[in-house]
Amino acid sequence: MKKNEVLELSIGFAVEVIKYCELLEEKKKYVIARQLLKSGTSIGANIKEAQNSESQQDFIHKLKIAAKEAEETEYWIYIIQQVDTYPPPPESILSKLKSIINLLNKIIITLKTKK
Repeated sequence: MKKNEVLELSIGFAVEVIKYCELLEEKKKYVIARQLLKSGTSIGANIKEAQNSESQQDFIHKLKIAAKEAEETEYWIYIIQQVDTYPPPPESILSKLKSIINLLNKIIITLKTKK
């Protein structure tokens, strides 16, 4: 079976987001923890859902949703970084997120040019 790099990366990312959100909840940062948890784990869910899309257009659409969730996740992390009472996110979360965003954008652009 062919390795699905973006899916595997998004799953590893989701696991890290869950662990970081648990830390945020320990610090009673519930609202942001929930927002980050929802957007951060939804990236992989949308990528996984795209694997069973009905057409190339549907596949691209689902990957675009994943990309939007990645952008939202980046937003929440940026907000967290601006507030000194929040524990900083691990560097691995930031690097994986950037990799996911780059991969999703490359896949979407490549597929759009093949239409």
